[in-house]
Amino acid sequence: MTTPDQMHDPASRLVNRELSWLAFNERVLEEAFDPLKPPLERLKFLCIFATNLAEFFLIRVAGLKHPIPADVADLSPDGLSPAEQIRQIHSRVRELVARRDPCLLEGVLPTLARFGIVVHPYRDLQAEAQQVLSRYFASEVFPVVTPLAVDPGHPFPHLLNLGLNLALVLDPQRGQGEPVFAVLQVPSVLPRLVPLRDMRPGHHFVPLEEVTAHHAVEFFPGYKVRIGFPFRVTRDADFEIAEAEADDLIQSVQQSLRMRDKGAAVRLEVPPDAPAELVDGLAADLGLDPTDVFRVQAPLNLADFMRLTELDYPALKDPAFTPRAIGREKGESLFTRARNADILLHHPYDSFDPVVELITQAAEDPRVLAIKQTLYRTAGGDSPIIRALARAAENGKQVTALVELKARFDEKANIRWARALEDAGVHVVYGLIGLKTHCKIALVVRKEEDGIRRYVHMSTGNYNHWTARLYTDLGLITCRPEIGADATQLFNLLTGYSLFESWKKTLVSPRGMRTRLMELVAREIEHARAGRSARIVAKMNSLADTRMISALYDASRAGVSIDLIVRSICCLRPGVPGLSENIRVISIVGRFLEHERIFYFSNGGQEEVYLGSGDWMERNFDRRVDILFPIDDVAIKNRLIDHILLLNLMDNVQVRELTPDGTYRRRQLEGRAPISVQEILLSDVTPQLGTATVFVRPPSMKPATAPGTQSPAHVPRPVRRRVRAPKHGILPTYLPPPGDAGPAT
Repeated sequence: MTTPDQMHDPASRLVNRELSWLAFNERVLEEAFDPLKPPLERLKFLCIFATNLAEFFLIRVAGLKHPIPADVADLSPDGLSPAEQIRQIHSRVRELVARRDPCLLEGVLPTLARFGIVVHPYRDLQAEAQQVLSRYFASEVFPVVTPLAVDPGHPFPHLLNLGLNLALVLDPQRGQGEPVFAVLQVPSVLPRLVPLRDMRPGHHFVPLEEVTAHHAVEFFPGYKVRIGFPFRVTRDADFEIAEAEADDLIQSVQQSLRMRDKGAAVRLEVPPDAPAELVDGLAADLGLDPTDVFRVQAPLNLADFMRLTELDYPALKDPAFTPRAIGREKGESLFTRARNADILLHHPYDSFDPVVELITQAAEDPRVLAIKQTLYRTAGGDSPIIRALARAAENGKQVTALVELKARFDEKANIRWARALEDAGVHVVYGLIGLKTHCKIALVVRKEEDGIRRYVHMSTGNYNHWTARLYTDLGLITCRPEIGADATQLFNLLTGYSLFESWKKTLVSPRGMRTRLMELVAREIEHARAGRSARIVAKMNSLADTRMISALYDASRAGVSIDLIVRSICCLRPGVPGLSENIRVISIVGRFLEHERIFYFSNGGQEEVYLGSGDWMERNFDRRVDILFPIDDVAIKNRLIDHILLLNLMDNVQVRELTPDGTYRRRQLEGRAPISVQEILLSDVTPQLGTATVFVRPPSMKPATAPGTQSPAHVPRPVRRRVRAPKHGILPTYLPPPGDAGPAT
């Protein structure tokens, strides 16, 4: 039982946000250790882990190093100072990197090499291959690289953020003079993995830094290289844009982007055998403490190895799949289909094509008068959504695009899209000062026989056809008048001046979303106290808002049954006696990035389900424009409850359970058949998998009933879904079968 002192002790009530995020990245890393996964998928998770960690230092660790104003409390909600957090972060990161490196070097890369995907050390190459690389160096590398001397006449250079560099100690060849120090920046404009042509079957590469290091002496005639090693610097990228003072937001964002390469260093990565004296000198020149230095066995900038996952080796990857198309009559337009019933899209299992079709069809339809859309993260290359909006403007329709220039790490792409849309005649706006527009919504206004009708698409994910195949997200296409009215008011708020705060259906932040959600939690408390059904199931990316966590603790103590499916950060401690014993928290990490947000309230049997774009984070409630929208269609509501939420709760393959001490543990099968929510949902698309009955909807989540009827709209029954059959000791070893070592043709 929690004591009164523990009830108010921040550390007893909350998990540290940064350490919780590191625990999430550890779960990503663990996927690379799974021997059942194809080796290129294991490499993918190693690269994702490295990318995640780099962004964590760029933003979160950098933020902890910022000076704290005297009038600002410098303790985290769980009671740790910035210095204490950094100390614990460094310790955890060293542990994780120490686990990652052998996985890559002793497991994944040797396995890939057996299949003919080989990354060769330069020193192991035959003379003929080295000659080929010498010609490549002379023609491609040497003209690009600028040697950088470091001496009293040449101050220590400003090195690019996350750039790969070589540190060199040079001796005069004739033995006269002192050793000198120099730096070579490995060019990021060239492929990191240099392909070796005309070798054995398969794909063979050499790291660019090794090619550069082997020929480094050519940059310094009269010297020889005594010591050389690669290193990488991570800089502070946690900048703020002074929107209120900006005359031109695009110019202000561009100016801020340039600061990313000029921010203070926060991390230095070097190989294990780099000489301590030189490393200490590098750290001092960068203004870093010795504790900011990380010795890494694996290749630096490991994310560059993601290129290998693009090679054509189907046997070494997850099986390909074709997303489902929505059901409709032959020749039936999307507008007609949406008028007949709301459309729920569950990506990547359902195709993203209807979302693209909604905008492309609207662009050409003479009855469509206007299109309005928010764009937070779009595809980096060719975007069919952008093309369709531009085409609509060219066709004379009223087109408005709200492009969020401040979407972190997508600023450059969004600036490019904003200018392209403006050139096409689209009215482009950038949202509200001081807030990020994070909601995902599109509004199509169409003149029909019975008057104006508004079609709305709202989603938990971005308008990005590429990530729609990698992230799990939910979208709704509807023409319900109340939703259309709310969408119109939202765009008026985003594009003009509006104090509108009354919404028919949607919940909008920062204008009351948190307040309404806390009211819904309080309503479950009242149901529990009255002996009625009281349950909350919430699926989101992150949970860190302390007020929402306190409300959930209150609900737990009142007897409300709470299940939280939180992919990454979770600052709530579940299962603490007297505080949260009625709360369970799980995290699912699998083939697809779990990105959907679903919020279920049993409401004494009158179930309510909301979808939305925001997590339960302070930033989503207070500093972003996010929306939650209710699901009124009974069939869709039941699909969300008993086909998606319950499958998430029953997963025993990809799931980890959060314990009261803030650590995660895998759910044990204990003789039960394996259930993977992602594989079950995929199995509707990939029919070659075996079948098994997986669950019956439990009584605690009663099916919804259609308005005005007494009988259930969805009768509880066993739901049979296709799941991968247990292998009973027959595990794939990923050894190349005879005659199948090369790539697919």
